[in-house]
Amino acid sequence: MSGPAAKRLGAPTAVTVRTGQGGIPAAVNGAVVEAVREEWVVEDRWWTAQPVRRRYFDLVLSDGRDISVFCDIGRRRWFSQRA
Repeated sequence: MSGPAAKRLGAPTAVTVRTGQGGIPAAVNGAVVEAVREEWVVEDRWWTAQPVRRRYFDLVLSDGRDISVFCDIGRRRWFSQRA
């Protein structure tokens, strides 16, 4: 018996981010950032061969959406992630 593929909850999704001064997001997938609510850095698994270094932003977009995005510092790629 086969069913639909399981989807991991909270899995990051790649997004396109245009940054402004200091690397702060100015637009996400074309939607302008109206406000940055919070910013923080996560550094974890530093003792392993694959450490995690991410810079997170909690944003309000011009279309009214609230979104959390992060930049994978090592790969310089942007992702959106739901809690």
